Order: sequence, then C-alpha cells, then structure tokens
Amino acid sequence: MQDFLFIVCGLALLIAGGNWLLKAAVDLSLKLKIPKIVIGMTVVSFATSAPELIVSINAALDGFPDLALGNVVGSNIANLGLVLAVTILLSPIEVSKSFYTTDWPVMMLASLLFFFFIYFDGVLQQYEGIVMVVFLFLFLVYLLRFQKPAVVDPEDEPDVMMPTYKTALYLGLGGTALWGGSELLINGAVGLATLFGVSERVIAITIVSVGTSIPELAASIIAILKKEKAISLGNLIGSNIFNLLAVLGITSIITPISVMDEGLLTNDIFWMLGISFLVLPLVFIPKGLRLGWRDGVVLLGMYFAFIYITIR
Repeated sequence: MQDFLFIVCGLALLIAGGNWLLKAAVDLSLKLKIPKIVIGMTVVSFATSAPELIVSINAALDGFPDLALGNVVGSNIANLGLVLAVTILLSPIEVSKSFYTTDWPVMMLASLLFFFFIYFDGVLQQYEGIVMVVFLFLFLVYLLRFQKPAVVDPEDEPDVMMPTYKTALYLGLGGTALWGGSELLINGAVGLATLFGVSERVIAITIVSVGTSIPELAASIIAILKKEKAISLGNLIGSNIFNLLAVLGITSIITPISVMDEGLLTNDIFWMLGISFLVLPLVFIPKGLRLGWRDGVVLLGMYFAFIYITIR
C-alpha cells in the first residue's frame, strides 16, 4: 500500500512540477524576447518531457537503469498506442503533410539509432548519448529553418508576462516537485516490483510510463471536449523524438545506461519499433492523411496486447 501511495504522490508531483516548469520556461523565454516559434519547438518540448527526463536521470543515478530505459520505451509506446488511440476514438484528426515528409521519418530514424546503439552490447554509452543529442539539435535547426509553417504556437502561452518573482517561484517549485516526485516514483516502483516479484522494467514499462504520459492524455481529452484540434499526430511524434534523443541522450551522457532485464531487448524495443511503423499505413488507409476510430481500435488493441504479453 505504501509503495502504491508513493507512486500516486510521485506522479502527482511530476505532473504539477512539469506544469509549473512549463509556465516558468515560456514566461522566461518571453522576457528574453526569444521568438515564439523557438519557444514552441524547444522550450515547450523540453518542459513537457521534463518528467521523463528527471525520472530517467534519477533512476540511472540511483542504480536502476531498467527504470530509466523502460520509462522512455514505455512512454513512446503509450503515446501512440494509448494517447493517440484514445484521441482518435473520441474524434478523428486530420494529418498534415509534414507527418510523412519530416515527423515520421525522423521518429523512425531516432528509434533505429537507439536500437542499434543498445541492442548489440546492451549499453547506451556516453558518446552514443552525445550523438543522439547532436541529432536532436540538427533536427531542431532544420525545423526552425525550413518547417516554420508547420509549427503551431502553444495555446497556453501567456499574453501578459508574469512578475519576475512569480517566474522564479514557478521555476523553483517546478524543479523541486519534479525531483521529489521522481524520488517517490522510483522508490514506489522498486518497492512494487519487489512485492510482486517482477523486474523494475515491467513496472517501468507499464505503470511508470503511463504515469509520465498522463499530461499528454489529459491534454488530448480536454482538446477533444473543447472541440479543438490542439493535439495533433505531430505533437505526439515530436514527444517520442524528444524522449529518445533528449531524455535518453542526456541521461546516458551523465551516466552510461546498461540493460539489466533482457526483456527490454527481446520484447519492448520491438513493440516500440512496430507501433511506430504501424502509424504510417494507418494514416493512409482507408482515407489519406486522416486517422479515425478504426485506427484507434487497432492501436489500442496493439497496446493492450503489448501490456498483456509484457506482464505475462
């Protein structure tokens, strides 16, 4: 019971901390007169991936590398198999041309880069982390130079800048909540894994990854209820790219990440590659550049099959 309470409180702190950090980061960017497009593509992306980043860094430093890896691989599967599926079950979404010209190819490249770095030796080395972060930097430079029309400004960007003390307060609260939440989440996850006699990877790939994907899921449902198409396929694919290249890249630069549970290499990573690839034909079949409820059923079915096989 205590471990479950740790997980719930940890997730609550991560969600609150991520939200506070996002507000502070966007406001700070406006104060520094950074262009809106740069805020949308860098600051907002980084802030919304902060829960995954802090959990992965903390888990790797605390000696639980499978939590760090499972959290990211599981989040990428949950973003498409759960968050996107629920979104298109509630309402169909139109897919922009940039999906197949930029977003999807880069996501697959990032996924394959991660696969080749970790599959053969079971370790994500520091130099490999540097390569991943450099790849992310080059992708952002490309987006900002050539894909400006495809970028949508964040809707929650404040029209009026906050007082400096409030920005500093949100920054401090956000950072503290993220760190404290990640500690609670890791302690709870490890305790739960011990209690049920499963590996940290299984807890990370199921409970922890869904928990760190809750902000995206909540935002998707709210957008649908408000009849806004704020959550697009591009947003979720962008999140997956950032999770792989930034979260795992930065974590492995700080400390190399080794695979402890082989299930990550024999099961999880192939599900991530498979569900990432599957989105491409779903976008074009049966109607071009559109995702409807049938696609949602397929993705959700895949996600539940993945969870069932992983737990079993």
